[in-house]
Amino acid sequence: MSHHFHRPKVVGSPAFSTSYSLSSVFRIGRHSMIKQTLFTVSLIVALYLLFNTFFLSPINTNTNIITNTSEDHGNKVKIYMYDLPRVFTYGVIESYAMSRGGGIVSDDSQLKYPGHQHSAEWYLFSDLVNNKAAAIIRVFDPEEADLFYVPFFSSLSLVVNPVRGSGNSLLYSDEKMQENMIDWLEKQVYWKRNNGWDHVFICQDPNALYKVIHKIKNGILLLSDFGRLKPNQASLVKDIILPYFHRINPYKGDIGVQNRNSLLFFMGNRYRKEGGKIRDMLFEILENESDVVMKHGAQSRESRRAAMQGMHTSKFCLHPAGDTPSACRLFDAIVSLCIPVIISDHIELPFEDVIDYKKIAIFVDTASSVKHGFLVNLLRTITELRILEYQQEMKKVKHYFEYEDPNGTVNEIWRQVSLKVPLVKLMINRDKRLVRRELSQPDCSCICSNQTGISSTI
Repeated sequence: MSHHFHRPKVVGSPAFSTSYSLSSVFRIGRHSMIKQTLFTVSLIVALYLLFNTFFLSPINTNTNIITNTSEDHGNKVKIYMYDLPRVFTYGVIESYAMSRGGGIVSDDSQLKYPGHQHSAEWYLFSDLVNNKAAAIIRVFDPEEADLFYVPFFSSLSLVVNPVRGSGNSLLYSDEKMQENMIDWLEKQVYWKRNNGWDHVFICQDPNALYKVIHKIKNGILLLSDFGRLKPNQASLVKDIILPYFHRINPYKGDIGVQNRNSLLFFMGNRYRKEGGKIRDMLFEILENESDVVMKHGAQSRESRRAAMQGMHTSKFCLHPAGDTPSACRLFDAIVSLCIPVIISDHIELPFEDVIDYKKIAIFVDTASSVKHGFLVNLLRTITELRILEYQQEMKKVKHYFEYEDPNGTVNEIWRQVSLKVPLVKLMINRDKRLVRRELSQPDCSCICSNQTGISSTI
């Protein structure tokens, strides 16, 4: 009965047994390979579905995961805008118009903010009034606010011509307006609560709020440069550099040099004080160069037309320091796709965390710029290909200098303001634990509260 338990032998085929064993091994091997392949395919499919679900597909807004949709404001900074007395907002516009022959306007919506380089204060105010801010949230309950915006039109107030009434009495004074605004603010509970650290002020003109700047120096200052401020009043750590509102129309054409016959263009006041004295020296060096246009001109409609024509037809636009390091012509040049040539040893530029200015501008130190032949020889060595690269980069970033662009300057300013919130919270908490004392010689090697603001040495 052994044949029931043993495999039958085939007489005369000794190779059959070996062949049979090998075929069995092959079958087993193929089966194992199929299982391994199926497992690998299944794993790949599972990983793809996992990746597609959590990384490629839109996040379900019904979950607890924070999304970046317009309906969800979880991560956005909340700003409360003070309802200042009218005299500090619309009243400034009205006084400006009256000092130039206008009359009282009963409907504020009929008031037109005069278009000039400090229009940022109007655009930020309007953005909050119309509740259109995209980068932040306007809240109407101050208890919900992270920051408090003070919408005093300080730059416009500075240039209101003195208004005189009967008996030659002065009806409008910028200094008095500044003092009155501070008197009003110091009565507000939220100003006193955190020593002003969580307040935002716009003072874009270099002289705006100069009378009271020492009282608001803890706040976030929105300004164009630090030319008139002391190191303990302003710094890049807590404050924000704004671009001026460009005064000329942007260039509508494409990149290229075909219609740009001038090498270098400048139009502005030749004679300035302080840091602007270099302008006269540059005029002497450059005005006789055949492919350089240097024009002396003050602010006027005719001057703006001439400046637009010059910038739109030049490869490079000169940007020397004025009475302060910055000026609006820098931003006129950028929207004109005219490569800025910046002659300034101390200049701060807006939005440098997102804009690499070395890609859109040429920087020359003051000492080198006034050497005969240095500047024009430098510019003439720049190839057409390199000029096109500069222009292409300017096209990419010029929306940052367009106040009327919904994704432009205003949105970026609010984003920059939002970035200051962690520092604001740090200073508030630090103030709470420190025993306040007057320091005759404040230590400026660290962040100082008390009366010293934030040191520029940080």
